Amino acid sequence: MSAGTYTPRPGAAPLPRMIAAQTALETRMLLRNGEQLLLTVVIPTLLLVLFSSVDIVDTGAGEPVDFLTPGVLALAVMSTAFTGQAIATGFERRYGVLKRLGASPLPRWALMTAKTLSVLVTEVLQVVLLTVIAFALGWSPDGNPLSVLLLLVLGTAAFSGLGLLMAGTLKAEATLAAANLVFLLLLVGGGVIVPLEKFPDAVRSVLGLLPISALSDGLRDVLQHGAGMPWGDLGILAVWTVLGLGAAARFFRWE
Repeated sequence: MSAGTYTPRPGAAPLPRMIAAQTALETRMLLRNGEQLLLTVVIPTLLLVLFSSVDIVDTGAGEPVDFLTPGVLALAVMSTAFTGQAIATGFERRYGVLKRLGASPLPRWALMTAKTLSVLVTEVLQVVLLTVIAFALGWSPDGNPLSVLLLLVLGTAAFSGLGLLMAGTLKAEATLAAANLVFLLLLVGGGVIVPLEKFPDAVRSVLGLLPISALSDGLRDVLQHGAGMPWGDLGILAVWTVLGLGAAARFFRWE
């Protein structure tokens, strides 16, 4: 046995390894949470199957599934990046988890990076599941996959910033109530299930500026109508991303 074989090597692990470990932990915690799974997987799936199979809402010309799938994909992004993340982070803050993690060798920005990566991993699983179900229901998508990817990434960043802002400024109970309320309101008024054309012109112009409307309309233009890069919707999402992440970085409280 050579000298120094069991010599301690104190110090933090390499930063990429810490982020990867925290990302894996955040993902496992999310997938083990029944309430989170209901919000992120079950509800979008039920909405897609129900409204594609039953003629409840007039979705215009074409198959209902072609209109609904982009909106449900946008809803899945919002449920994970905004609602689920806001609630989980809010209660972690209340119970002192964030305070303790903030004192660990893992930098605070790396912790938020791990949370965002965990959201992206979950969204990949959501998109795969919803896409398989949509194809089984007769979905016929068009458009450029790069446009879809950009919309999903920007939408994730925008909703993630807003979710972290809410979790870092409100009490946990207030975050729980507000996040669920916003989820329901945007489900109805964000062009997910009900086309924005059904709303009055004055209301529609305001709803069209919401991140969920930009994401669902952008995905629908590409996947249903085969449009090119939806620069207008990408611009709206970019503005929300800058505002949300900037405000979260400025006002987030760890205690």
